[in-house]
Amino acid sequence: MAGLARVLVHVRRGGAGGPARFGQSVTGTFCPAHEDAAVVSCGLDRGCFLLSDVAFPGSTTALLKRPSFCPAKRLGEQPEIALPAELQGRGVAAGVAVLLQASTGRVLLTRRASTLSIFPNVWVPPGGHVEPDEELLDVGLRELEEETGLRLEAGTFSWRMLGLWESIYPPMLSRGLPRRHHVVIYLLLLSAEPHQWLEARMRPSESEVSAYAWLEPPVLEAIAATEDGAERSGDVPSALPATVGITELSDGSSSTTRVPTATFLNMAPAEGEDVERVSTGTKFALRLWLDSLGEQGRVRP
Repeated sequence: MAGLARVLVHVRRGGAGGPARFGQSVTGTFCPAHEDAAVVSCGLDRGCFLLSDVAFPGSTTALLKRPSFCPAKRLGEQPEIALPAELQGRGVAAGVAVLLQASTGRVLLTRRASTLSIFPNVWVPPGGHVEPDEELLDVGLRELEEETGLRLEAGTFSWRMLGLWESIYPPMLSRGLPRRHHVVIYLLLLSAEPHQWLEARMRPSESEVSAYAWLEPPVLEAIAATEDGAERSGDVPSALPATVGITELSDGSSSTTRVPTATFLNMAPAEGEDVERVSTGTKFALRLWLDSLGEQGRVRP
């Protein structure tokens, strides 16, 4: 979809605002410098994705968060570091990612292809940019089909917004100045079908996906507890399987294999090359998902 127009993020606070600026923290517009989250009103508005400190027609209230190591936050603390002029005018793009939960309680994650320019080999939900005149759900369904070949028919699922994540690549200043800046809108899709039925219809695109996995709730809880940038992880469930089943894609064929569960629990390294792991934003979305289920509503395998 390179070259297509993209919907940009606008911010409004205290009645004033405009386009969000590349490399300047969107989350920081709505929270004190020492904090990394704020509750905002958000929604599509006249061709942009608007974040506001007050409700507006059609808006939804959501939690907006950035990682503690957000490069835009760090740049704000180090004014001596300047972005190249060609980057400053880019704006911040809006994207959608979908957590697809099957009726069996499993959630679909995909490993990004190694050839992709941002976050290669990182596990994420299907997702992509918002294009002009698209509704958020339509973006999620389109990206799900483009990346996995999976088409969800109306009436077979319900959905809602989970939260908003400020994503920058590279994800840390130690790996270089920002080259991509997004606000990702995480949507939860609750399918009435079991994961076996959904998987039978999948035809993933190898240009975007190198593997996929339908992960069980205990593993998802463990992933959510490994918060990148935190001094210590949360409460990781003790009784975890040693390995997790995934489906790998290569040269037009697929094969099932098992990888160490620890792969999904890897933390984002502060320096040096990245590792195969679940993205920081995905961990945020999983925490919101688990919170929404509640202790009584969690589905067990």
